[in-house]
Amino acid sequence: MTTNVILLGPPGAGKGTQAKTLAERTSLSHVASGDLFRAALREGTELGMLAKSYMDRGELVPDEVVINMILERIQAPDCLAGVIFDGFPRTREQAVALGESLAAHDSKIDAVLYLSVPNEVLLRRIAGRQTCKTCGATYNIYYFPSHRPGICDACGGKLYQRSDDSMETAQHRLDVYFEQTMPLIEYYQRQGILHEIDGQREITWVNEEMLKALSQYLVTSPQPEE
Repeated sequence: MTTNVILLGPPGAGKGTQAKTLAERTSLSHVASGDLFRAALREGTELGMLAKSYMDRGELVPDEVVINMILERIQAPDCLAGVIFDGFPRTREQAVALGESLAAHDSKIDAVLYLSVPNEVLLRRIAGRQTCKTCGATYNIYYFPSHRPGICDACGGKLYQRSDDSMETAQHRLDVYFEQTMPLIEYYQRQGILHEIDGQREITWVNEEMLKALSQYLVTSPQPEE
């Protein structure tokens, strides 16, 4: 039986971390739309080149093209048990189109996990991020700062902040996300498949809650010991 799950959450909610752990502890494959897009462009697939033609004209890639890329990906052998959709759909229109496309292939979305995090926490998570230029280790000046300001604990390299991680940019990203995605959350809520998870709790707690929400669909593996 195939199980398809959508992982929703604003920037800074920890979707990437949770999706990776969910994939490790279940039989589901992590399908991130951003990674899928980059791979299609890099490999020069037919759909990738079609998407590029829109991008080269400065136009948004149509939902139909993106969905076809996703449908092509989930037909791969590693997706037979199901997938965790990360980064798509982003709007109600995309959700409807994805649902119709899956139904045409005798499939559907079984559950939607929504990581809910207060706005002020999201801002600090995004605007407080620092990355080591040498080894890539990540820190947060509000939640887990390095022992020496601006210096990586792991290698002594210099820490920097991405230009798009300023407080103003972070707020804009959140505004855009909630404007686009709140109708999507309501859409899945009406279908009775939305599970809201407190995303500001500790990472392992959040992951266990997500697995509980999926327990009726999946066989999962225990959390590995430290």
